[in-house]
Amino acid sequence: MAPKPSSNWDPILLISQECSLRIYRTLHYLTLSIFIPPLLSIFAEPTSLNYEGGAANVGMIMDWREMAGRPTVRGIHGEDRWSSYSWAWSGGKKVGYGWQEDRWDGRTDPMRGWIIALCWMIACSADIYYLYILIRRPRLILDFVLTLVFNHLVLTTYYSASLPTSLFFWLVMIGGSMLTIVVTEQLCVKREMTEGLNLAPTHVGDEAADEMELGTLLRRDQ
Repeated sequence: MAPKPSSNWDPILLISQECSLRIYRTLHYLTLSIFIPPLLSIFAEPTSLNYEGGAANVGMIMDWREMAGRPTVRGIHGEDRWSSYSWAWSGGKKVGYGWQEDRWDGRTDPMRGWIIALCWMIACSADIYYLYILIRRPRLILDFVLTLVFNHLVLTTYYSASLPTSLFFWLVMIGGSMLTIVVTEQLCVKREMTEGLNLAPTHVGDEAADEMELGTLLRRDQ
């Protein structure tokens, strides 16, 4: 009677991987939420930053135009000119309007994009530790990182109502992903090799160990 083919279906493994992915994604965005607001408050230009919702606005994380240095707000009736009376936009929606005491000429702050990109790279560096603790198999690192990047692309496209077209944005995404994948895989491989070496018995006495080494050398000479 022919043996039945083995099944690779493992619901517990699938559920654990899904939970690990959600935890990893949460930690990644939590890291961004910790670093982006204070750094923007310190280094970014305050007038345009406050006009677009402040440093703690979710668009600073989810809107790819913020990293790319693209404008995300419009003047009254969508005009290119700016006056003290205009609409405030966030995520493609009007969130407020009124007279601005500090008039903003509509120019974007280039420092803001660099700060957000730096925070993304910091989060990717922190992901190395998160994945090293959560995931023990090097072959799964690539899947987790690419899934996170794909989810972020979907979310930022939905939030901004436009596909990312900035070369700088794509370079940051690719660079952060490569950093996380390469370093984490190397660390996981090194851990597997170390754990494999530790499986050897260590309770053998010194004399017995010397005899085992001597016997190995004699067999090699023969």
